[in-house]
Amino acid sequence: MSQKNPLIAIVGRPNVGKSTLTNRLAGRRVSITEPTAGVTRDRISVPATIRGDNGDRVVELIDTGGVGIVDRDDLGPLVEGQVKTAIAVSDLVLFLVDARDGLTPLDEEVARMLRGAKQPIILLANKAESDNIAWEVDAFHKLGMPNAPLAISAQNGIGMDELVDAICAALPEVTEEEGRIEPTLKVAIVGRRNAGKSTLTNAYAGHERVIVSEIPGTTRDAVDVLIEKDGETLMIIDTAGVLKRKKMEDAVAFFSDARAHKAVRRADVVILLFEAERPLSALEKRLARFVIDHHKPLILGANKWDLVDSDITPDDFRDYLDKELPGIRFAPVAFLSAKHKAGIWETMELARELHRQSSTRVSTGDLNNVLKEALTARVPSSKGYRIRVYFATQVEVNPPTFVLFVNDRRLIGKDWLRYLENRLRENFGFEEVPIHIIVRNRERRELPPLKS
Repeated sequence: MSQKNPLIAIVGRPNVGKSTLTNRLAGRRVSITEPTAGVTRDRISVPATIRGDNGDRVVELIDTGGVGIVDRDDLGPLVEGQVKTAIAVSDLVLFLVDARDGLTPLDEEVARMLRGAKQPIILLANKAESDNIAWEVDAFHKLGMPNAPLAISAQNGIGMDELVDAICAALPEVTEEEGRIEPTLKVAIVGRRNAGKSTLTNAYAGHERVIVSEIPGTTRDAVDVLIEKDGETLMIIDTAGVLKRKKMEDAVAFFSDARAHKAVRRADVVILLFEAERPLSALEKRLARFVIDHHKPLILGANKWDLVDSDITPDDFRDYLDKELPGIRFAPVAFLSAKHKAGIWETMELARELHRQSSTRVSTGDLNNVLKEALTARVPSSKGYRIRVYFATQVEVNPPTFVLFVNDRRLIGKDWLRYLENRLRENFGFEEVPIHIIVRNRERRELPPLKS
């Protein structure tokens, strides 16, 4: 996380509304919110601008798991370890209790955890939608917090103005320009359950930033982790393991899967992590196709390479992947071991290189020279209809996006577009990244066709 932004940890027992409050303050859906206790397990961090009457505060919100959770996967101690870390690094703690339920022993346990904390603590009585409930918040004075409990409803937005004023009063002023640090590269790590995604994320972070367990499905949210490397700020996005639709047990699994796919769309580069000693599954093949269909640079991350039979060479494995993933042969392979931190920084350098390739812009003149050569070697054909190609231009980077103007785009077949894509890849340094070609109609009288 950026050290310029004050860190606000949101803590409390399970199911008091911590994730709902995080989403409310962030102004968007960041954490999964479900009535089931224990949905959040890792520390979910997100930058946000808190807008008060006397100016704005740029902060980093940290949503945490519930203290005292009885977790069906027996991860309670690991969740509480993440909560304690969040408290230790924070500049302000929002201590959330449930006004409907009243004071509980678990609230008192959280209060004991916070005693002796040096940073300011704001006690919030959530779910106080009615006056009758709001009048009951005085009972929480027994927790011994330095401020009177503030009645709010994170769900309905009640008491948010008072909360924002309290946050602004407790934190030093940091302007949005001073506080915001944008990562130069966002890398999403995706794959099926137990492929080693969280282990790889922690290897990059240099500490246990997300919970690692042998139990499938430990990670549920997409967790953004900012790291500093060679003077750059990089974002690692750890995601939940994707599942087949028919195996999604509940809404939590559905939303976890949706967050993983959303992480692909917002990343600059995607690492598809899989266990190299196991056959590539149909799920991983579909996920690879999803990444390419969204024109994202893709690294095929062969994790646990140290466990693969020594008779299998990297070239042999590349041949195997080419057969299993036809049409994605341009995507590079990284051989690594997240557990032993072997090959992880070489993989990150590869991600940087793919981002550089995807950021390349080609001049219109050079582009059309290559297009002329391509037309000379192979003219598109369509059952006797005359196809005219007028010109092309690059309209975007990340992904490299080209618009091809023709007389009738219905006559341009996929085979010829793949041929043109390969010519562009060879000539302009896009060897390992997807290219997006958009075909548009242009009236012939407006532009003369390129001469082949």
